Amino acid sequence: MKKTVFISFALSGLLFFSCGEDKSEPKEQEVAMAEQTDDFDYKVDQFADLRILRYQIPGWEDLSLKEQKLVYYLTQAGLEGRDIMWDQNYRHNLKIRKAFENIYRNYEGDKDSEDWKNFEIYMKRMWFSNGIHHHYSNAKMKPDFSKEYLQQLLTDTNSDLSGEALEVLFNDADSKKVNLSKDSDIVKESAINFYGPDVTTADVENYYGAIEVDADEPIEVGLNSKLIMENGKLVEKVYKSGGMYGPAIDKIIGWLEKAKGVAEDEQQAKALGLLIEYYKTGDLNTWDDYAVAWVESTEGDIDWINGFIEVYNDPKGYKGSYETIVEIKDFDMSKKMAVLSKEAQWFEDNSPLMEEHKKDSVKGVSYKTVIVAGEAGDASPSTPIGVNLPNNNWIRQAHGSKSVSLGNIINAYNNAGGSGRLKEFAHDEEEIELEEKYGKNADKLHTALHEVVGHASGQINPGVGTPKETLKSYKSTIEEGRADLFGLYYLMDPKLEELGLVEDWEKTGKAAYDGYIRNGLVGQLVRLELGDDVEEAHMRNRQWVSAWVYEKGKDEGVIEKVTRDGKTYYDIKDYQRLRELFGELLRETQRITSEGDYEAAKNLVEDYGVKVDQELHKQVLDRNKQFEAAPYSGFVNPEIRPTMDDNGEITGFTIYQPETFEEQMLRYSENYSNLPTEN
Repeated sequence: MKKTVFISFALSGLLFFSCGEDKSEPKEQEVAMAEQTDDFDYKVDQFADLRILRYQIPGWEDLSLKEQKLVYYLTQAGLEGRDIMWDQNYRHNLKIRKAFENIYRNYEGDKDSEDWKNFEIYMKRMWFSNGIHHHYSNAKMKPDFSKEYLQQLLTDTNSDLSGEALEVLFNDADSKKVNLSKDSDIVKESAINFYGPDVTTADVENYYGAIEVDADEPIEVGLNSKLIMENGKLVEKVYKSGGMYGPAIDKIIGWLEKAKGVAEDEQQAKALGLLIEYYKTGDLNTWDDYAVAWVESTEGDIDWINGFIEVYNDPKGYKGSYETIVEIKDFDMSKKMAVLSKEAQWFEDNSPLMEEHKKDSVKGVSYKTVIVAGEAGDASPSTPIGVNLPNNNWIRQAHGSKSVSLGNIINAYNNAGGSGRLKEFAHDEEEIELEEKYGKNADKLHTALHEVVGHASGQINPGVGTPKETLKSYKSTIEEGRADLFGLYYLMDPKLEELGLVEDWEKTGKAAYDGYIRNGLVGQLVRLELGDDVEEAHMRNRQWVSAWVYEKGKDEGVIEKVTRDGKTYYDIKDYQRLRELFGELLRETQRITSEGDYEAAKNLVEDYGVKVDQELHKQVLDRNKQFEAAPYSGFVNPEIRPTMDDNGEITGFTIYQPETFEEQMLRYSENYSNLPTEN
């Protein structure tokens, strides 16, 4: 999945709010109608480095009952696979979660002690990350309580957790969910559960390298399976009905069949039918048939993302993480963004790419703002704000793609934020004023440009393999950086004002450039522990893009590093020259992608995107201590609940907003635990 996460430092000056009391018997906040309200309380909880928000579903009441049923069935299908994501993230996650939740429900001891409070925080951090590894840094989260305390809790509540699953919480084993260090066996030293513990990087490369695929229409080999060593031989355990994750997949299929029965049109029903067939068989050719049918299903008001999609969690980029998002069209915003989609070819033709790397025809690019109705798996609680699918490049070229911006999610972030961090890290008042007036629109446009023209642009040279094959572990960060750069290049272009997308193209571009450089060189450092390298693909790309243009423009004074009162700022002096530098780097990243230049990709990422200036990092962390709001945000989902008549037929729906994070997580575990603790 080409996925844009919400990380704009300029827009994430977050307000503090209380974690609240322990609520072992949580209440519910009922919202009788789903229309958007100005006094909506977006904030739910805050703990560790995380805050939990709510989002609304504006327009729900305008849907017909049939459309509401479709949304409900699709959200239920998504939730039934929730355990899959937990198990994919780490082989002991489900066992650990079950024990911790049993403790939480049944412990009757001292709940005022620091140990118990730390236990609760750790449990909530696990819920947020779908496991024991941090959702963003990939590092294993260490408890702030002792093994002895946990063992006492286990005994007091008759909970079962022992052996490796217990010990790993307190030792150094499986310390990284995804380890991308150039000096590591990135498969064997990653805790992600896509491969058996004894499978090596060489095993994976040899196994999948030997699989022959259609050169013109290659399937995504390995996307929906776990590769294990069995009796000295590599074997794939396929995710399907009757196969790996079968009990959860059967539940998913049941809800998808209900959804197919209320599909809005024949093309939508066809796509759902193929998705069902794919889940039944695990056949990746059927997955491609589904992706084609899905991308060509454009008439309905309801859409969805469902499957094993996201490959960022696999160090080799083969395995898809389980993910679902259910969407309702936002008609007003989608009309505005359609303007950009229609001009996709102009952006391609006028880009700084080498002529041989430009597409003659950018096919089927669509971009819509949607309203999220529910999320699960890798999209929840931490969610993207923009999505571009399908992943398979030949389908994108031959049939097009769908790009969406998650409008109500972005709205929730914006309404829950503040400006404290902006004022601390911006260089001067002009930068602050530009951000406050133009920053939100600049951020939306960057997301749109990133998804529509960024990911859709460029082509690979004939005979060159896919980026997954050629760029290997650097594929994801190069692709995300390439799409970012395409958007950045055009954010400082009068074409945007000509198209009616901005009021002032120059000021919007300045706000966008200020925010990107501020975040890439300073802001995102608050997400790292002192001494850490940058690991996550999106963080890496923001750093290598920002650091590269800073260095290349240093002699010309394009960006000035300013030290004032012991604090570091970056002040852009020449925005037009910075745009040219973004264009030069875009040209180079497209060349790397088109030619499959692994060494150039490695040098770009390792030289600019991995290492952190420790003196600057410490300074940023010290400056950030004044802000009590957490640097990462995620969401509880509004719960769509049916009302029934005496015959058990659905007559309507009520939208409930969970009052606490714990409430929803415990209810999810109670209602959607479909897998054994070992799979």
